[in-house]
Amino acid sequence: MHNNTSTPGRTRSASQVRGAVVALTLGAALFTVGAVGLTPVGNTAAHSGPHTAPARGSLGALQARVRKMPQDAGAWAALGMAYVQQARTTADPATYDRADKALRRSLAVQPDDNTGAQIGLGALAAARHDFPTALDRARRATATAPYSSVAYGVLADAYTQLGQYPASYRAVQRMNDLRPDAPALARASYTFELRGRTDQAVTLMRRSLDAASTTGERSFAHTVLSTLALQTGDTRQALREAETGLRNAPGDSALLEARARARAALGQTRQAVDDYRAAIAVAPLPHYLLGLGELQQSLGHEAQAEAQYAVLRGQEAVRRAGRTPADTDAILFEADHGSPSRAVAMAQEALRTRPFIAVHDACAWALHRAGRDAEALRQADQALALGTRSALFRYHRAAIRHNLGDDAAARSDLEAALRTEPHFHPLHATTARALLQRIDETP
Repeated sequence: MHNNTSTPGRTRSASQVRGAVVALTLGAALFTVGAVGLTPVGNTAAHSGPHTAPARGSLGALQARVRKMPQDAGAWAALGMAYVQQARTTADPATYDRADKALRRSLAVQPDDNTGAQIGLGALAAARHDFPTALDRARRATATAPYSSVAYGVLADAYTQLGQYPASYRAVQRMNDLRPDAPALARASYTFELRGRTDQAVTLMRRSLDAASTTGERSFAHTVLSTLALQTGDTRQALREAETGLRNAPGDSALLEARARARAALGQTRQAVDDYRAAIAVAPLPHYLLGLGELQQSLGHEAQAEAQYAVLRGQEAVRRAGRTPADTDAILFEADHGSPSRAVAMAQEALRTRPFIAVHDACAWALHRAGRDAEALRQADQALALGTRSALFRYHRAAIRHNLGDDAAARSDLEAALRTEPHFHPLHATTARALLQRIDETP
């Protein structure tokens, strides 16, 4: 048995239809966009994800509409969805409450066959990480509106986060059969990304970008393309994608964070810090705060790192007060900068309603930090079961395997992590290289 030598860390969604077909292979089953040509066409997320249902008009226009026409169920549903989208970008819990009230007002006005409200409530539940409720709402929406592409988008997202991957692939397939637009193709891209098939994921995301009809869809596509480039170690391309997106949406926080990660990987740490700060000024999301904190920590700026961690602790206190399940960033932060045993409890609670691969990885890391490596390995294996190309997941499993005395397996994971993404984390990449060297030098 080896000593635990890991250091703290984190994880960190139109032109004319063209004659192309997407094939999504699910084990033995073949999953195609039925003879339909695909336009090159938004969590947490994995990433947050592509937009689920468009809101008709601006937020101000929708607010004016419901004041003028309070019995317009469709306007209330559109307003609720607009609030959901706003909350995703601002991280303001009060906006989720406004979304809930608007969507329930829509249902009060029209209790039956109100697909718009059901879709909105499903998207809201998913944004709050209540995926069982999101699944229930999405099923209701697809039952009343079997030809609604956006309803199948919510269904796909819920199935994905609940770990029901074949069902999610089928929902994405149906979404593309109905309407192969930017959100549908973005989800198809994600099915490949989850399984480590990055080339296909990039191809589909470029089609999603080409078919994008809004600034938000284009920004989302560039964010994902930047992330996919980082996953293959192409840091220059990652930077280009983020900068291209920012030219059209200079205040987009996700693109600012993507550029920060690309710049950090390129050694442009001062500019990376500036981008993280700009992203946080727009939306103080946990993964932005943790990314900046750990970058500052890697630079030896302990006071600046602690300032970010203090905000994260405040956000965690709010989460606990609201009794909502923890996200992966909160779990990893607690494991590394708080109480590993509390992180284990948070992870186990999250897994009950969200058995997604990223939560399995966070649980594995929490268990590892708590000294429970045999249990951690089972969770790490589940995190990588789909074939996901995550250098961080690989590193986590390598550290666990090393502690369990399986250095051959640890070496395999470390080599895979560093080969695909040499600068996958400001703290862990250095630790991974040191651990690999130590393993190689051990007689």
